[in-house]
Amino acid sequence: MQLFGLTGWSGSGKTTLLARLLPVLIGRGLQVSTLKHAHKGFDIDHPGKDSHTHRMAGATEVLVSSPTRWALVRELRDEPEPTLEDLLAKLSPVDLVLVEGFKRDRHPKLEVWRRAVGKPLIAADDPSIVAVASDGPVPESPVPVLDLDDAEAIAALVMERAVPIRLRDVRATE
Repeated sequence: MQLFGLTGWSGSGKTTLLARLLPVLIGRGLQVSTLKHAHKGFDIDHPGKDSHTHRMAGATEVLVSSPTRWALVRELRDEPEPTLEDLLAKLSPVDLVLVEGFKRDRHPKLEVWRRAVGKPLIAADDPSIVAVASDGPVPESPVPVLDLDDAEAIAALVMERAVPIRLRDVRATE
């Protein structure tokens, strides 16, 4: 399995790029999974659903299955948030795992940057960022800059710069 990440500030277009990139990579014959970090938490089920009732009643894990998909939800309660390494170990084997977020981890990443977001370039201080994708000029970028709308060029970069998943190599820097 290979690993590559997308990072950037909120509102920069990481998810939009990922949604455009996936069909290109899959069209090149790759089986791709994604792993996304959600800073504010999330919920995949809602009040009134049996799985939600199970969780609210205290189940540590709830596995929901249907003929088209399954999902496992683990309540952390007072446990610490799992690391990227912990989460990667839970994925089934595929050719490529694209990680959105986890900006402090050391895997190779593409920064999605837009001047309009008004945030500084992360690549200036992060050697794990191998390129920037932007909708315009990027002042003083220490890495190559790609056109944010060129999914083919970005897919080529991802395939060239993805690294084998060796869990000890992705731990966050302190």
